[in-house]
Amino acid sequence: MSQRNLDFGLEDLKQHLIGMAGYVEVAIDNAIQAWRARNVDSIQQVHQIEIKVNENHIAIDAECVKLLATQQPMASDLRLILAVIKINGEMERMVDQAVNIANNAEYYLKVPPLIQVADLSQMSDEVKWMVRNSIDAFVKGNEPLAHEVCLRDDKVDGFKNKIFRDILGQIKLDVGILEQGLNLILIARNLERIGDHATNIAEDVIFTVSGEDIRHSPKLEPRVK
Repeated sequence: MSQRNLDFGLEDLKQHLIGMAGYVEVAIDNAIQAWRARNVDSIQQVHQIEIKVNENHIAIDAECVKLLATQQPMASDLRLILAVIKINGEMERMVDQAVNIANNAEYYLKVPPLIQVADLSQMSDEVKWMVRNSIDAFVKGNEPLAHEVCLRDDKVDGFKNKIFRDILGQIKLDVGILEQGLNLILIARNLERIGDHATNIAEDVIFTVSGEDIRHSPKLEPRVK
C-alpha cells in the first residue's frame, strides 16, 4: 500500500514539475521576444510569470520533503525525488535569468537598434532547444536526449564568446553604442547561463535514469538506444 501511495505521489510530483516547466518556457520565450521583436509588453509578462514560478518552486520542494518524510523511498524512487528537487531549483534560476534578460531589454528598447548581432538570435534558438529538450528528456526518461543537451552547451558557449568579441569590436569603432552594446552582452551572458541550467537538468536526468553522475566527467558522445 505504501509503494502505491508513493507511486501516486511521484506521478503528482512529476506533473507539477511539468506544469512549472511550461511557465519557464513561456518566460524565456517572452524575454527573448522583448529584445528580438522589440516587444515591450513581453517584459511585463516575464515578471508576472516569475511570481507563478516562485510559488511553484516552494510548493514542489514541499511535496518532495513530504514524500521523503512519509514514504521512505528507496533506490530509483529516491533518485527521482532528489532529481526533482534539483531540477526545480534549476528552473527557478532559469526564470531569474529570463527576468534579467527582460530588464536588459527594457534599457535596450529605449533607443533605436544601433547594433545588429545575428548570432544572438541563433544563440537564443539554441538555448530554447536545450531548455525544451532537457525537460522532454526528464518527462520521457530519455537518457540519449539528455546527453545531446549536454553536448549543445559548448555550442552555446561558442556563440557567447563570438558575440562578446563582435560587440566589443563595434564599440571600439563607436563609443556611442557602448550602453546598448553592454545590454546585448549581458543578454548573451544570461542566455548562456540558461543553457548551463538546462545542461544541469540533463545531467540530473542521466543520474535519475542510470544512476550515473557525469557532472565532472569529460564530454561524452551522444548515446543511441
